[in-house]
Amino acid sequence: MPIIIVAIGVIALLILIMKFKLNTFISLILVSFGVSIALGMPFDSVVKSIEGGLGGTLGHLALVFGLGAMLGKLIADAGGAHRIAITLIHRFGEKRIQFAVVLASFIIGIALFFEVGLVLLIPIVFAIAKELRISILYLGIPMTVALSVTHGFLPPHPGPTALTIAYEADMGQVLLLGIIISIPAVIIAGPLFTRFAQKIVPDSFNRVGNIEALGEQRQFKLEETPGFAVSTFTSMFPVILMAISTIFSLIVKGDSQLKEIIGLIGNPSTAMLLSVLLAVYTMGIARKIPMKDIMNSATESIAHIGMMLLIIGGGGAFKQVLIDGGVGDYVADLFKDSSFSPLVLAWSIAAILRLCLGSSTVAALTTAGLAAPLMAAGDVNPALMVLATGAGSLIASHVNDAGFWMFKEYFNLSLKETFATWTLLETVISITGLVCVILLDFIV
Repeated sequence: MPIIIVAIGVIALLILIMKFKLNTFISLILVSFGVSIALGMPFDSVVKSIEGGLGGTLGHLALVFGLGAMLGKLIADAGGAHRIAITLIHRFGEKRIQFAVVLASFIIGIALFFEVGLVLLIPIVFAIAKELRISILYLGIPMTVALSVTHGFLPPHPGPTALTIAYEADMGQVLLLGIIISIPAVIIAGPLFTRFAQKIVPDSFNRVGNIEALGEQRQFKLEETPGFAVSTFTSMFPVILMAISTIFSLIVKGDSQLKEIIGLIGNPSTAMLLSVLLAVYTMGIARKIPMKDIMNSATESIAHIGMMLLIIGGGGAFKQVLIDGGVGDYVADLFKDSSFSPLVLAWSIAAILRLCLGSSTVAALTTAGLAAPLMAAGDVNPALMVLATGAGSLIASHVNDAGFWMFKEYFNLSLKETFATWTLLETVISITGLVCVILLDFIV
């Protein structure tokens, strides 16, 4: 049975990565070969399927992902992210400090990838917590929730972007609906969940953070960083362009040259390119930074995402093998008479794979190979399938996920405390996301 072959493939992937410590990309390619042969694919089609999956995923993703990394790096290196965080925290005041952290982290999280945002924001959170004499975890939970939500739901982050391509969804629509879902998810898993966590693991809120785990950090003088308005506008620029294009296409019916021009500008690749050019000016040229230094930042950003791109490509190869091997059609036939919503099934598959594999991006891409035929059969909005899968891929981060260990070390928690905070908050985000997707399904 195809499902058993896929299950064996996933177990093999786990063994290769966790027991033998083999690189994730190499493991994905090996398992893709093994699963494709076990599914009975013709030998002369195996390599074509793997290459097609890898190339098809990276062909669409590399431009958006690469330009997104450059944008985030330019904003971070110029001190724009630092300015956004400090300004919002000071303006909101002590009583609403959690919401200030949430808003700052959300804006920064759109432009920066999860790990980069975490490393950049933690020193700021630690400093503010010390100044106000409050728990670092009291601010740390809302911060990581906002970063995690943008990572799971919003392009140009790798998971949502790759899913948008796999499900052939409109990226602007994914972005708009993703922001709608993100608001309740951040509030429930952030400030509200923090109160619950204080009751179940009170000792964790007395911990002193491990700032040394971050390594040497770049120090900024606030007066030397770009202004708050220009930093925020630069960070949000790709979102603004894609949102304008999507809203314009929904409001204005029929074809026109103006609609085509706005569609081109709001295309994710164009929007990211224009955003990088804006950042080159606002974060660099306007501040008299030499072009050589600006381009060094851009170059460094790509060096840091090279392996991530390969891993995403490997996930795309595995996804394509499942489609070409007939597994997706088999799953669709299995559930064709089922009353289950394709959205719930996509979320469930992604959640199971997330628990097994650890990587939310790999779990999401593998789910796309299984769930794409379900979407076609169930007449579901592709953007909602992206968000349902993204929500499932965030659930219950534990010991096989790098994010689990980063959170544990930075906030100096025990394993039990990390499970009761990080693992639980990721689960709250996932379930809240699913509920919101189901509600939106009645409207969209």
